[in-house]
Amino acid sequence: MSTKANFKREEIGANNPIFSTTRSIIEAAFYGNNVIKVNTLREAYELAKHSPGTVVTDMPVYHGEEFGLEKDAKVLLFNDGFVTGRCAAARRIAGEPGVDCKDLDNKLKDAIYDTRYITLYHAEVFIGLDPEFMVTAHLLIPEGEENILYSWMLNFQYLSDEYVKMYKKSSLIGDGREGDIYIFSNPQWKHSEHPLGLTYFNTNTNCAALLGMRYFGEHKKGTLTIAWAIANRNGYASCHGGQKRYNLPNGNSYVASVFGLSGSGKSTITHAKHDGKYDVTVLHDDAFIISTETGSSIALEPTYFDKTADYPLSCEDNKYLITAQNCSATLDEDGKVVLVTEDIRNGNGRAIKSKLWSPNRVDKIYEPVNAIFWIMKDPTLPPVLKIKGAELASVMGATLATKRSSAERLAPGVDPNALVVEPYANPFRTYPLVNDYEKFKKLVAERNVDCYIINTGDFMGKKVKPKDTLGILENIIEGTSSFKQWGTFEDIEIMEWEGFIPDMSDKDYIYQLKERMNDRIRFVESRKEVKGGFDELPEEALDALKKVVSEIEEDLVIDTIA
Repeated sequence: MSTKANFKREEIGANNPIFSTTRSIIEAAFYGNNVIKVNTLREAYELAKHSPGTVVTDMPVYHGEEFGLEKDAKVLLFNDGFVTGRCAAARRIAGEPGVDCKDLDNKLKDAIYDTRYITLYHAEVFIGLDPEFMVTAHLLIPEGEENILYSWMLNFQYLSDEYVKMYKKSSLIGDGREGDIYIFSNPQWKHSEHPLGLTYFNTNTNCAALLGMRYFGEHKKGTLTIAWAIANRNGYASCHGGQKRYNLPNGNSYVASVFGLSGSGKSTITHAKHDGKYDVTVLHDDAFIISTETGSSIALEPTYFDKTADYPLSCEDNKYLITAQNCSATLDEDGKVVLVTEDIRNGNGRAIKSKLWSPNRVDKIYEPVNAIFWIMKDPTLPPVLKIKGAELASVMGATLATKRSSAERLAPGVDPNALVVEPYANPFRTYPLVNDYEKFKKLVAERNVDCYIINTGDFMGKKVKPKDTLGILENIIEGTSSFKQWGTFEDIEIMEWEGFIPDMSDKDYIYQLKERMNDRIRFVESRKEVKGGFDELPEEALDALKKVVSEIEEDLVIDTIA
């Protein structure tokens, strides 16, 4: 399925919902006489290479000619100043209560007007890598920001001959009701009322403005925000996570989807090779969609926007780097300019790695997903639990508890270490939360998808290590896991993992577990008021959590009697 770029003259006008005020302000700027179209990755590379402040390293791009670059292309480094993460506080979404679109549209008009003496670059990419779901996205960004432009074209699918042919064969998404995505960006924009910048989305008409945002991650996730909204409207569960297929003996397979924020371990799990035990196929480690009708999944991006903290320069994985952001550079023993990674310069150093990093990559997994894993960092949860019941499975995803990471730029006064709830590990949702709740509930109830919670943080003071998490996954995939009812919970099962077995006779532990579950109840209840009830969940979701708390209280009563 594809989006619509061209319209019959009789389709153009106020009667067509595609032509919103915000979209009309943004799209007109793409046709200005100060706009230069960047058509290929080679052009984007040359622009970024010569952009002021770019560090052209002596590290070659591995097999760059296979994805649109010259054979002698080098890894480019660009640093953003003190801003090295995303800023949720800057987001404004049309349609949410309290968002004054008239005021924001007027600011956007001025932001575009102020670029009329500046050369602007227009780039175009595909999001979604299969004819079943492909959308076209356009980015307009000022001269001087060529590194963002280049990384954006690398992160998504540039218009290669192969994918252009694929796109032309696809049918229109929503019978032509979905227009192309248009994004206007000016990283140097400043406004006294928006000291952290402004990311303004009208996802109903597939457009956005990214103002005052230097960090490339804002452009990546801002674009995905709109693509996920399109998928949501057209029968897909939008996923911020990773998916892989384990190709097992006798023609069997196991498709696992893991959902977690940056730093939760989703990329580690997705790319884990399990010491060569399995033949593994990777879909993606960050952005994909699942069809609620067939259970099949489609990757939205070809490359990987990965942290550099865990990859020293000599690490083999760095062979696949294409660009790097917010890292340092130095000279090696041969006088070559090379990267300094491991977050020595700052937190959240980042790089784009090519598709070749994962040797068994595919753009689509046709087999239905077998299991979803909510990755949490809740100290009261053991390393793994299995959730029965579609309502509880989905609401536990809607109340996914975790901790913030260095990928996020927090507003003043926000505690980066506090336990927070981030529904489905997707802070980029622009549509009502109930949409995701119903889609994941449908996958469990109608497609019989299993649901697990895996804790990759601490369990009552003891760190859950990657070897524990991967060992648990191996047990589940091989069918050797032994789950049993956990305490008095009717819909929760546990696989007891050595060193992490909950003491259900410990009243302090039971009390803390109850409080964390009550935190989830309070979160769901608060959705009735927050943003005017925009994210309110059905009563059945609340009832599923209240049942868990009542079962905890039953455990306490039983222990008291004993």
